Amino acid sequence: MGDFNLALVIVAIVVCVIVFLVNVYLLVNYQHPDDVNQAYFPKFVVVLGLSVAAISILMLPADVANRQACRHAIYNGACNLTLPMKDLWLVVYILDAVLVFFVIPFAMFYYEGDQDKSIGKRIKSALLWMVTTAIVCALVLGILYGLVGKVDFTVMHLSSSTSSFPSSWNFNSGQQCIGSGSRQCSAYSASPSSEQTWTMRATFPEYVVALATIVGSVLFAIFGGVGIACLPLGLIFSFIQRPKAVITRSQYIKEATELGKKAKELKKATESLHQEERSGSKGRKFRKNVKAVEKELFQLEEDVKLLEEMYPQGEKAETTWALTVLGYLAKLVLGILGFIVSVAWVAHIIIYLLIDPPLSPFLNEVFIKLDDVWGLLGTAAFAFFCFYLLLAVIAGATMLGLRLVFITIHPMKWGATLMNSFLFNVGLILLCSISVIQFCSTAFAYYAQATAAQEIFSHTLESLRGIKYLYKYNVFQIAFVVLAGLTFVYYAAFGWRRKKPSGRFQLST
Repeated sequence: MGDFNLALVIVAIVVCVIVFLVNVYLLVNYQHPDDVNQAYFPKFVVVLGLSVAAISILMLPADVANRQACRHAIYNGACNLTLPMKDLWLVVYILDAVLVFFVIPFAMFYYEGDQDKSIGKRIKSALLWMVTTAIVCALVLGILYGLVGKVDFTVMHLSSSTSSFPSSWNFNSGQQCIGSGSRQCSAYSASPSSEQTWTMRATFPEYVVALATIVGSVLFAIFGGVGIACLPLGLIFSFIQRPKAVITRSQYIKEATELGKKAKELKKATESLHQEERSGSKGRKFRKNVKAVEKELFQLEEDVKLLEEMYPQGEKAETTWALTVLGYLAKLVLGILGFIVSVAWVAHIIIYLLIDPPLSPFLNEVFIKLDDVWGLLGTAAFAFFCFYLLLAVIAGATMLGLRLVFITIHPMKWGATLMNSFLFNVGLILLCSISVIQFCSTAFAYYAQATAAQEIFSHTLESLRGIKYLYKYNVFQIAFVVLAGLTFVYYAAFGWRRKKPSGRFQLST
């Protein structure tokens, strides 16, 4: 077992290093040219946030492997676990909450501050907003923790009389206990009136994690439910909507001219908003127009990209077109595989979580059988399903952000992503990662049983006063499945339509 413990520690260290390097690579390649060699603090926050989110997702498989180190022990305390997982969970998720509610907002306020102001004034303005946020969050957390920060466990008082040991042991279906008389043990046949409620106060770190999970669960149910369907279907319908052939030069000139006019009008609107910002007018109408401009700019970039696909230029135009065709074929393959995973997720939620008692452990049994084939195969599959759920949340947020006016659009683009967009998406990923872990620990409770994550997310969280009813009646799971079904219907009705460059400027002044 010592070798197993040492191997798990080494794997954990190597994975953390790899996660950090991958996030640095993503930052370097996604950042906008305007942010090169500057905005170092927001970049540090981005790398730290992405690392915390990725490590938190990987901690649940590590928690399972950590518990397997003591799988031969008679009881949980009979051996020393490799990693102090409960302490690590609390540290990671407290850090998650601090990043989401304090550090990332400060970094965004500082980055988006008026560039004409001095660094000191920008820091002062950002600190003012962050301190205000901190005071409000502290008051809300303190009041809620003082009033309802308790855990209500339902327990049953069991008792049984004593009996002398018999001269021989002869247990069967008719004689299940020592002694004669009742066919059931006295403790087993306790009356319902013996059920009691055991109340204790939750620790403050656990309560912070719980409230952060509730906020994340609302976003998770919305974005995850939409994303679990639109992630694979979006790839499949992207293949269906692909340009079938290269357009003619005259068609290209016509569309490019329209997009050029749209770009000029959009530039004029942007300059007007910049002048309005300088004058100090930042009311509701200003913010509405800024979001409208952001939406139009994103649509313009999509139109330009689509037009370039339909009419590749340069000396290697044929090669570019061939790569475009192969890219759409890859989307089809990934979409089909993703659709299978999405169907498996939704089926598992219905079979294992929404039906009481569960019809089958389903994916839990799959992971256990994969572990029997090779020790880490089931853990790897388990980690993949957790990551896929997080990708679905990101896909759902992107889809809804493009269609709903009140959600700010922060698209991620290779080589053209500003730090405020990076920070926004990192905050969203961090907030939803808590709920993804809680959801996975509940959905795979049979496979991840007796882990530290279950102690926090299944026992404490689902017994907190006031919050437990959301989990008792499966509110988030039902919302997740309903939104997944509605998104599937939406794609079945409208997803087959082929995209064309809009060539129109639709911003309402």
